[in-house]
Amino acid sequence: MSMAFGNAADEDHWSHNPRFTKPALKLRDYQEQAATFIYERDRSLVLAPVGAGKTALTLTAMKELHSDGHVNRWLVLAPKRVCTDVWPVEGPKWASSLRIEIAVGTPAQRVKALASNAPIVVINYDNLQWLAKQNLANFDGIVFDELTKLKNPSGLRFKALNKIIEHFKIRVGLTGSFTSNGLEDVFGQCKIIDQRLLGRSKGAFQQQYFWQRVRGTHTEWEPMQGSLEKVMARIKPATFVLEPGEYKDKLPPLHTVPVECEMEMTDYNTMKKDFVVQFGDDLAAIAQNAAVVTQKLQQLASGFIYTDQGAMQLSSHKFDALADLLDENQHANTIVFYNYIEELNELKRRFPDAKTVESIDEWNAGRVRILCLHPKSAGHGLNLQHGGCHLVWLSLPWSLELYEQSIGRLHRSGQRHDVWCYVLLTKGTVDERIFAALQDKRTLSDIAMESLK
Repeated sequence: MSMAFGNAADEDHWSHNPRFTKPALKLRDYQEQAATFIYERDRSLVLAPVGAGKTALTLTAMKELHSDGHVNRWLVLAPKRVCTDVWPVEGPKWASSLRIEIAVGTPAQRVKALASNAPIVVINYDNLQWLAKQNLANFDGIVFDELTKLKNPSGLRFKALNKIIEHFKIRVGLTGSFTSNGLEDVFGQCKIIDQRLLGRSKGAFQQQYFWQRVRGTHTEWEPMQGSLEKVMARIKPATFVLEPGEYKDKLPPLHTVPVECEMEMTDYNTMKKDFVVQFGDDLAAIAQNAAVVTQKLQQLASGFIYTDQGAMQLSSHKFDALADLLDENQHANTIVFYNYIEELNELKRRFPDAKTVESIDEWNAGRVRILCLHPKSAGHGLNLQHGGCHLVWLSLPWSLELYEQSIGRLHRSGQRHDVWCYVLLTKGTVDERIFAALQDKRTLSDIAMESLK
């Protein structure tokens, strides 16, 4: 076995290696290649589409690295729901010989999991600052599930982890949205895996690959021409892009349908121009700055706004469109993604049978007609493909990662029907800008992925 950085030993491919014990469930060919890639490197990035089996292939590699004596104990960092709902379920399927402890809960529960001597301990990113103060002497392998959680090298979690990262000789990063919000995201993710990839300093990284654009009173970093390709060329030796292959062939089509809605625009245009909308003498909605006004405009595009005295409903146009969609689809089981609590409140008022995230098991059993989810709570770690094939975006997130991951809850392995994704867009509003921005970011991700193949 070769553990040298960026040096694959093709002749040591694990499918031809008698030391590898095949799991009871069989990986697909591309998953075997990805597992081999992890096994043969001490630092690796695996970029894989939602639902392509990242957990399964990673557990397979983890098991063999442990059984061959290359890793003593594994630490897995993941979003909380992935910790509790994915790793404990997938572990027995792909690495039944390795006990998994979940370090989620009270400090005492987390300490107990770390001290358990289980070969794999899974903990959520929210506890990173606490984790950095614990005794991790017998952990030497680490997996970052949803690596984009560490894209900000200035964040407190990143800084806490960076103080102890050299302790982990084997590091694996998993993500399906590597460049979801731009090329700058790549630096932090690469640094935590291996500083040799793109260097130690984000400032130096920016100076080499970006130029500064002045926008009003602030500046933004814009990639220079050809920077994307150059960055991807540098990290390619440590990066495995999981080819969809058989996985993609087995997925049913995804149909994305923009649904145009119209509303009365007076309040919207007033907010856009004046940063304030007055409702009578004693009630107003005020935006303190441009960032807040964008949120207010998105609220107005969904037919409501938060005022200084609470939420005010102004238009039912999106909920009327949603009702029409449900009727047209013969009331098929549908997931509705919302961004604001007031949207959820109105959903419950308009559709009394609507359920929330606590009803996941009922959804997968086909007993929920409308499942209301927020992309931040349901964008990772939920398998929802068994309960239906329709989803509606009541309002969109700005994050491509949340957008794609949320759709991937339905459009993933095991889905037997075409998936229909309806995006409600209020004509002439910020809705259209957000949707266009998501399409632009998707293009960037596609180019990045192509550069790594």
